[in-house]
Parts: sequence; structure tokens; C-alpha cells
Amino acid sequence: MKIQSKITLLFLALSTGILLLLNAFILYFEYQFNFEDFFKRLETRVNIRAQVHLFPGEKSRAYQEVRNRYLERLDHEKEQLIKVTANNQYDKDGLPNEFVKEVLTRGSARYKRDNQFFAGKTVVSNNERYIVAVSALNPSGLREIQELQKILLIGFVGSLIIVYFVGKLFSKYTFTPVRKLTDQVKSLTSDNLHMRLDEPAGKDEIAELTHTFNNMLNRLETAFNTQNNFVSNASHELRTPLTIINSEIELALNKHGLTPEQRSMLTTINSETDKLIQILNSLLLLAQSGFDGKKQNWQKIRMDELVFMSIEAAKKLHPESNIEVDLSGLPEDDEKLHVSGNSNLLRLAVTNIISNACKYSQNQLVNVKLSVENKNIVIAVIDRGIGIPSTEVQHIFVPFFRASNTHDYEGHGVGLPLTLNIIRLHKGTIGIQSEVDSGTELRIFLPVSTT
Repeated sequence: MKIQSKITLLFLALSTGILLLLNAFILYFEYQFNFEDFFKRLETRVNIRAQVHLFPGEKSRAYQEVRNRYLERLDHEKEQLIKVTANNQYDKDGLPNEFVKEVLTRGSARYKRDNQFFAGKTVVSNNERYIVAVSALNPSGLREIQELQKILLIGFVGSLIIVYFVGKLFSKYTFTPVRKLTDQVKSLTSDNLHMRLDEPAGKDEIAELTHTFNNMLNRLETAFNTQNNFVSNASHELRTPLTIINSEIELALNKHGLTPEQRSMLTTINSETDKLIQILNSLLLLAQSGFDGKKQNWQKIRMDELVFMSIEAAKKLHPESNIEVDLSGLPEDDEKLHVSGNSNLLRLAVTNIISNACKYSQNQLVNVKLSVENKNIVIAVIDRGIGIPSTEVQHIFVPFFRASNTHDYEGHGVGLPLTLNIIRLHKGTIGIQSEVDSGTELRIFLPVSTT
């Protein structure tokens, strides 16, 4: 998941938490206000009830008139006047025990049972003690709370939708400089390392990152130029003297009158010079294959044809080789057999692997299987040779590394590193399985061409 998406989701999660707390806060205080308001209305009726019935007179008649004229009748309203005897005996007349006990203990009380509210107090009149209580239902308050809950729910969902899109716009705006920086970095290849990223004004993190990238590009350009110079000059500076030496030795070998010892020495020098030239050519190819971005020779390659050409090349190196080809895994659609790449480099890579299989299996049967799996062309080369020790498999792609059981075989340790560089250059991978004295299976995975 991209960081931009993570920030959007984090922004949404934080906003959700804040909105939930706000809604809970509103509902809590609405409940408190609603209940408090209704209890006060009941207590007003308790006071009027006590005044009218326990303190008769002109004032009580005024209270009764106010009661009748200005106070509406509540839903299921019930007024009760209960006389309490000297030993606290009374007829609770349907009132809750907890409510009555609290009234007698504290002098006044409030009580709620489901949506039924109770308010009451004790009043002394003519040396007699009374409990004055009023109860009623509060359906309007309940409806008000329910409506508020609906409004808050709709507002909550609507707010989340708005917050999501606002968060998306916010994260998009925030990461605009990062996307611009990424696009500029993607455009850099080995051919335009002289280019630098546009450094924004200011001293924020993006400016610091851009400056760091530019410093890295300076070092990378220097290293690339050094390698470029070596690759371009090494061929002339190193191969020319070796070629001259080799030619002179061949001329010397063609002369008559050489003693057997002299001829043996010259032959050895000639052989070692040839090996040195081969090593040099392999090193130059290894260095050249490390360059990416140079696709002037890129073309559409049919891999079954390339495999057969690689097998022919391997047979020239190992005339006694025994190679069997398995094409049973090929698809019916020929277009799925094509990859984009450099034909010469790919043929060199596949030839190296087949040649190694023939060499290290002492010309035993080598199976070459070609198939297509998950939009990848797979070339599997299976031999029954000496295998590779399990502790050394991870090092076989290191230049000049040779397994401990290959001393009896000629080689320089640059073939597989060169092959890996070529396959990586073509956006592919290599997998290997090996067991000592049982053989090795090496698989090349190359993406099917989409063009």
C-alpha cells in the first residue's frame, strides 16, 4: 500500500475517532439536559400539589389556577399524596420502594424506571408528615433523543465520506513534491546521468532529500564514467598487446629447428595467452552487461529458436555432449514465446548455462525444458553432474568464485556472473537447485514480451 493511501486511511481513522467522541459527548449531555428538564417539570408539579392540598387558602387557589391554566397535562401523569404515620408506616400506592425510601431519608428524591419518571418530597402540615409524589412518562423527550441519534448518525456517515475525500486530496497535495521527485528519478538512466533533480526553494525534508539525491548522482556519474572509460579503453590497451604476443608465438612455433623443450614452452605460453584473452573478453562482457538503459539493440526474440541456437553453440564447445530438449510445456499461442531483449546477449547467457551443464556432468544427459508460467518464459537446464555443495550455492554468482569440487574442470568463475547480469538486464531472474553428486537444475525466468 502506498504511503499516500496509508495517510488517507490514518486521517480517516483519526477523524472517525474524533467524530465518535463528539457524538457521544453530544448524546450524553442531551440525555442529561432532557432528564434534568423533565425532573424539574415534575418537581414543579410536586410543589403545586403540596401547596394546593396541604396548605389551603387564597394562595393555594392561585397555585391551582396557575396549574390548570399554564401547566399541560403530562403523558400518564399521576399525582399522589401519601400520609406517613409516626412509626413510618405508609401506603406506597404503586411507588417504587427505592424511590420512597430515598424520599423519607433525604426529604426529596428523583427516580427513573424505563421511561417513567418519579419526583417527590416530604411535606409536614398540621404536624402530619406526607409524601407528595408525581410520576409521568416522557415520550416526547425519548422521541427527541431518538431523532437526535438519527441526525448524528446521518451526520457521522456524511462526515466520514467528506473526510475521506478531503484526506485523499490532502495526501495527494502533500505528496505532489514526492511524485515529481520520483518521476525525475525514473527518467534518469546511464545515458543522462549528467542531469540533476530540480531543487525546490526552502529547507524542508523534500529539499533535503533532493539535495541528497543530487549528491548521490554526482558520485554515481563519476563511478559510471570511470567504468565507461575502462570498458572503452581496456579492449585496445589490453587485448592488442596480447594479440601481438599470441601472433609472435604462433610464428615462432612455425619455425623449423625448435627443440622439443622449446616447442613445449612456446605451446604452453600460447595456450596460457589464449586463456588470458578469453578471461579478458569475459571480463569486458561482464562489465558491459552491467550497463542498463542502453537498448539500442533491443528486439523481439523468439525463445524456442534462441534455445536451439544456444544448444548448437554448446555442442561446438562440447562435441560429445548429450542434450535432450523438452517442448511439451509450450503454449499454443506463439506470441507467448517472445521476449524483448538483445539476442546476442541472451544467446550468450543460455549457452553459458547449457555449456556448464555439459561440462560438469562429463557429457551425461542434459535436459533442456522450455515452458511458459505466469507470464514468464521458463528455461530449465537439468544435469546429472557433480552438483554444488549446499554451503556454496549462494556464492556461485560472485565473480571468480568456483565451487570447491570443480578443481578438475577448466573455468574462470565469470560465466555465471555474466549470465546473471544479462538476465537481470532483461528484467528476469535465475533460480537454482543443486545436490552434490546428483546434479543441478538451473531455471531462467524471462517476462513475456507485451509489445
